[in-house]
Amino acid sequence: MLKRFAPLVPLALTVFLAACAGHSPQPQISEATVEPVARPLSQQVEPADDDEITALIDDKPYEMPQLADSLLDLGRSLIGTRYRYGGTSVQSGFDCSGFVGYLFREEVGLELPRSTRELINLDAPKVARADLEPGDLILFNDRGRGRVSHAGIYLGDDQFIHSSSSRSGGVRIDSLDDSYWNRSYLQAKRVLALAPVEDQVAAKRHN
Repeated sequence: MLKRFAPLVPLALTVFLAACAGHSPQPQISEATVEPVARPLSQQVEPADDDEITALIDDKPYEMPQLADSLLDLGRSLIGTRYRYGGTSVQSGFDCSGFVGYLFREEVGLELPRSTRELINLDAPKVARADLEPGDLILFNDRGRGRVSHAGIYLGDDQFIHSSSSRSGGVRIDSLDDSYWNRSYLQAKRVLALAPVEDQVAAKRHN
């Protein structure tokens, strides 16, 4: 009887192996090796134009020299305006924060906090001293002692404009290299970065 089934053994074995081969596990393909599926032309994304690319890669919080120019031009026109504690206008005179607030309100449309103690908490980008740009707000203390006590606006070339004191002649330009102001320097903020969007766009168009 074994002889009768002997010829069937190789045939059965062949069928079994063929069945295993048909169900063998397939190698996994990593996502990195999958070829991207081409999209129909109607679904392809149009490449961004130069302006859009510039806007995306421009990580500078402030690029508005036009706004800074108008702000500082107004400031220079007020040189000699008298100092007055609590003053916020040309008619009354200015204290330091009143002068800063007046310029930003008139030229940029920004209402800034009234006191230097509030200005230092303003949510605007901080700027390292080495990276100062015209229009940046500069805050001072008393020769490195105590809390913030004075404010001015950076002009460039280590100079700033501020309403100093009644004894010093009110609105004037001074140098950060001066020993007193050098010791008193506390912090700078890029307040122009808070300008309304339409003003920022207009300023960039004029660059």
